[in-house]
Amino acid sequence: MREQRPRYHRIADDLRGQIERGELEPGEQLPTEFELVERYEASRNTVRLALRRLTEEGLVIAGQGRGSFVRHALKPAVWDWSVLESRSRHQSDQQGDQWSSIVAESGRQPRQEVRVSIRRPPADVAERLELDPETALTVVRERVRIVDQDPYALADSYFPEELVRGTPLMLPEDVSAPGGVLASVGLIQARYRDEITVRMPTRAEIEKLSLPSATPVAVHMRTGYDKDGRPLRVMITILPGDRHVIRYDVSAD
Repeated sequence: MREQRPRYHRIADDLRGQIERGELEPGEQLPTEFELVERYEASRNTVRLALRRLTEEGLVIAGQGRGSFVRHALKPAVWDWSVLESRSRHQSDQQGDQWSSIVAESGRQPRQEVRVSIRRPPADVAERLELDPETALTVVRERVRIVDQDPYALADSYFPEELVRGTPLMLPEDVSAPGGVLASVGLIQARYRDEITVRMPTRAEIEKLSLPSATPVAVHMRTGYDKDGRPLRVMITILPGDRHVIRYDVSAD
């Protein structure tokens, strides 16, 4: 005889169906635990397991001491990484960096919180920049990228300190230039190497990005090289899986 599914799965299925049909709308509070216990004639622990299941699926968020609410789904940002950071695209940008320009062109409002520091690079960054992690210094531009008041991504760029000393990249603010800031100071990136991994977020990433429970992130690491193969920059972008679509056009030749 086929084993019956756990009771809390069936309760979660029913609540999920109400959310998907719009009977429970984004921002609306779910019935209290007591009300759900009575409605489903279940124990409090069973109800809590059902709510945890929906929370882990990203459908429900728990308000501290205020019950559970249907989560507002964020509108995905769509990125064409086939042309991301292309110099021709930079040349056409009139205001702001390329990320801000792309967001604005989609009819949304971009903003970045920028912090700049000088410090030793992490081992993986030092390896890609061909630096000694024990002695080398890097200029680090840490950015929280915000779209329509919601944090959408973290983008940390690492530059060898001796290369960008005294340039606008040292300023703790949005900086841009036709063709890119590096190119404007004579450091032209001729090619990129991209590495993409997917993992669960760190506690700091959860807090900075206001991530709901069990939301994975994509980690995009881009290393930029000049025409002689010298690494000029490593940028690490943390992209929450619930608010991004990554698109590529790839030649089949």
